[in-house]
Amino acid sequence: MDDFSLLLATIEKLFKLHCGNYKEDYIKRRLLSRMNASGMQDYKEYHKFLINNPEEQEKLKNALTINVTKFFRDPEVFEVVKKELIPPIIRQKQRVRIWSAGCSSGEEPYSYAIILTELALFNKDLDALIYATDIDDEILKKASEGIYDKSALENLSESQIRRHFTARSDGKFEVKPHLKEKIRFSHHDLMSGKPAARNLDIVSCRNVTIYFNEKQKNDLAREFHEGLGMEGYYIMGMSEFLGKEVSPLFRSYRPLQKVFIKVNNPL
Repeated sequence: MDDFSLLLATIEKLFKLHCGNYKEDYIKRRLLSRMNASGMQDYKEYHKFLINNPEEQEKLKNALTINVTKFFRDPEVFEVVKKELIPPIIRQKQRVRIWSAGCSSGEEPYSYAIILTELALFNKDLDALIYATDIDDEILKKASEGIYDKSALENLSESQIRRHFTARSDGKFEVKPHLKEKIRFSHHDLMSGKPAARNLDIVSCRNVTIYFNEKQKNDLAREFHEGLGMEGYYIMGMSEFLGKEVSPLFRSYRPLQKVFIKVNNPL
């Protein structure tokens, strides 16, 4: 086994990550960044350094699972969700179930919680629940705490910030309980093949599959199809695409915003 493969094996053991699910170029770019930062010259040297330095292990884990953190990232997508997707669901059954898959530090599920809270002002009996999952337990802990820098809130209005956040003495903002109670944070491996829940109205997995190989992307699409209820919605990241192999599982609803509808009986 060469030095790179040995390093990958250690990474998988340390972080419980399946490196084969990620593009090799992506992993190598992240590794090179950490090697340069720590002054390591090659994979063998960095491997030894990684094993003996818990601090570097945390830095590498963060580098491999990095996500852009911001509420209402790609606002036009959330506008579609708020104005076109959720209202008909509410009218039909007064119940909404959303899965934020690969939720990272929580900005996405809290964004959905804000939408549901605002729509609930006109729908007092609304039963709303968001399943927010990630493979990283540390990032899930941060998400459940719901404490953010002001920069993460730049897409929110001042009135939204006042209604949904508490300003802290350290300059950060904490999500209020009425948002937290709508979200169920839990550990989930997207590569498990099993959806976090079933009969879902919306599965939102954005800017996650860009790191996966084609087989894993297709397997994930099948997993989401299984988790969605009749004509449920699948929302992808703006730069992501459905593979030809799984495209019959969904039909396009809003192509620019990458919103798809489940095909209930694909050929």
